[in-house]
Order: sequence, then C-alpha cells, then structure tokens
Amino acid sequence: MKVSYKTSGSCASRIDIEIEDGVIVSTRFVDGCAGNTQAVAALVRGMAVTEAIERLKGIACQGDTSCPDQLARALEQAQCSTIPS
Repeated sequence: MKVSYKTSGSCASRIDIEIEDGVIVSTRFVDGCAGNTQAVAALVRGMAVTEAIERLKGIACQGDTSCPDQLARALEQAQCSTIPS
C-alpha cells in the first residue's frame, strides 16, 4: 500500500510511505530538514508500523508536533484505512 500524507505543523509538507504486510518499505519526506528526515526514513525502513507509531508519536519539535510525529500520524491513518469495515 502506498500512502501520501499531507502534514500539518512540521517543516515537511508531505510524507510518502510504502507499507507491505504491516512493515514500512520506504518513506520519503517532501521538504523538511534533509538530514533529519532522511535519517528517520532510514531508521523506520523494515520496521513494523505499530512499532514506528509507538516510538515516534508525540515527539515535538516546533510546537506540539514534528516530522517524526507526523509520520506516526500518517501511519495511524494508514492503519485505519486497512481495517475492514
């Protein structure tokens, strides 16, 4: 599954994520601090979505969110969209 998430309150404007079988295959931040967003993307590659959410949710940078927190929110949204109704 591919997800494109429009961020709010962080330097990145969008996060593109690819998930297969509950595992993050790739993550790409559009805009934001290049070194930090590339590092976060590399660290979550191969990680279970649930673990990434646990680790990243609630991290604040400027205000009450951050690029990692926005990634956690995007992953939560992706989880909700894969749950059968």
